[in-house]
Amino acid sequence: MQASFIQAYPKLLQATASVAGLWLAHGDEPLLQQWLIDALIVHWRQQNYAIKRIELVSAKTWQEVLSELGSQSLFDDASALIVTGNHKPDKGVIAELERFAVDAQAGSHSHSVLWLTPKQDKRAQSSKWFVPFQQYGHVIDCNLFDERQRQQLLQVQAERFGLRLSKDAWQLLMSHTEHHLLSAYQTLWRLSYLFAPQIATLNDQQTSTSVALDIDDLQAALVSDAHFSVFDLSDAMLAGNSAQVVKIMTQLKATDEPTTLVLWAISKDMRLVLALMDGQDPQRLGIWRSKQGLYQQACRRQSKDDIHHWSDLLYRCDQAIKGLIQQPAWELLLQAALELSGHRLFTAS
Repeated sequence: MQASFIQAYPKLLQATASVAGLWLAHGDEPLLQQWLIDALIVHWRQQNYAIKRIELVSAKTWQEVLSELGSQSLFDDASALIVTGNHKPDKGVIAELERFAVDAQAGSHSHSVLWLTPKQDKRAQSSKWFVPFQQYGHVIDCNLFDERQRQQLLQVQAERFGLRLSKDAWQLLMSHTEHHLLSAYQTLWRLSYLFAPQIATLNDQQTSTSVALDIDDLQAALVSDAHFSVFDLSDAMLAGNSAQVVKIMTQLKATDEPTTLVLWAISKDMRLVLALMDGQDPQRLGIWRSKQGLYQQACRRQSKDDIHHWSDLLYRCDQAIKGLIQQPAWELLLQAALELSGHRLFTAS
């Protein structure tokens, strides 16, 4: 089965999507391939798949792929392989892949193979190696051919973020991001934290709740070109200016500010707020007199119930920076910064 990305992607966002079998994603838009992986990973994790990546260094690497599919872990229900590289399988592997795909269709197993390749032209699609994917699997064309498709795809992402833009707002967004897909997506992500924070974490399923934005909302929210430092971030967090926190964090990320420095600024202020709420003297803590008012203001916004999980959140930020957990470091840092500003994205359990 062949489909365009815009046809296949919304279906994969549904909870009932079937992910077993062969998948081939070809195209010159790496962001689309990454979104496809993200959508599939949600299902793989929910269904207890063992997920592994394999880079094709030669045609012989396909034997490793087949071997992985044949070795079932006692702790996992099925295997999901993300295969990258442009080495085509030989005749024997093609026969095995065809058998694999037919068995998946029949429900004999739940394994999944996703092969990411550059764009395949019509000649390549008529080759024998393409047949198992085309006839028994899923072939996804990860290319965008016009601006209509680009906006259509971004509208899907806006819905997932809980946003609904007016026609004029869409025109401003596309103009502001110079019709660049990643820039437009990142802008939608920032808008979600400002206007739809409860669902800004990008739910796995599309949400029925949405916030309508017009051109005035978008103009007010677009990040300026001003440069910020972690000290500006500290002032915004302590003052409780959540919108400014989002702007500053976005700028710090765009300018490659070291994540360790950002974590230092957030953790320093969190520790000082915790100490003040514990009754310690601000002067003994080394807080400048000019900033004591800001810290006291931050303390008044918090309660004991609000802050008991801060140490765990900071620890996860540190783990993400070190690559020990999969969640992006900037995502957790933004969550922590907004927590200190009094804007909670999640309800603490």
